[in-house]
Amino acid sequence: WYQRRVREAVVSTQSTGSSGINAEYGGYWGIRALGEPARLILRYVDADWIETTIPPTKEGAGMWFGGLKHSLGLDFPNLPYLIDGEVKLTESTAIYRYLGRKYDLMPNDVIRGDLAEQLVAGLRTYITKIAYSGEFEKSKPRFITMINTRLAEFTKFLGDGPFLFGEKVTYVDFMAFEFWEQCRRLNPDSFKDMDVVNGYLERVAGLPRIKEWIESEDCTRNTYSINSPMCAWPGFPEDVNK
Repeated sequence: WYQRRVREAVVSTQSTGSSGINAEYGGYWGIRALGEPARLILRYVDADWIETTIPPTKEGAGMWFGGLKHSLGLDFPNLPYLIDGEVKLTESTAIYRYLGRKYDLMPNDVIRGDLAEQLVAGLRTYITKIAYSGEFEKSKPRFITMINTRLAEFTKFLGDGPFLFGEKVTYVDFMAFEFWEQCRRLNPDSFKDMDVVNGYLERVAGLPRIKEWIESEDCTRNTYSINSPMCAWPGFPEDVNK
């Protein structure tokens, strides 16, 4: 089912939001990975946006590297990318920050905001290393140890919440939400008895428009793998064999 869906995707676009003007244009592989936090932010703020989804296949790679990559006027062509009027960005964290500034989703405490951003960005770096490793099973125990350590630290940092920086939802919350969810998919046992973190993830999942998206049939949790389908740990949707 999953491989058939990916092959059929070719290049698709999707849009959301209610204003119908000033659309942002983004592009990424048809996987969650580094693209998902930006998708979540855009849905949360009800932005108008269009995404070019490039299937994670040989055909998709040929499409990206064979022409599209160098046709968009990007300073450093890469995926994901974001085009918003004259603003053209690549590098995932730069995109998250830009959206945070545009939509008033910046932490009030800049120093702790930078710290939290880099902590959760590091989670995705670890996921990438193990998922694309030629020694996945050998590397997994070390990754699990790291997750367990970071979960304890994150719990302390979160404090009384309800979000990372109190009542205000920030772009870092969407990074943390997605990358912790990826970690939880890889090793659910690490999250047992982690009531503070699990409660936090539930609160983010329950935010306006995010809840509706997660519960929809088209949610990327149901349709995209976390990583490339060809890597050691793709992180396929949970219902892939149903």
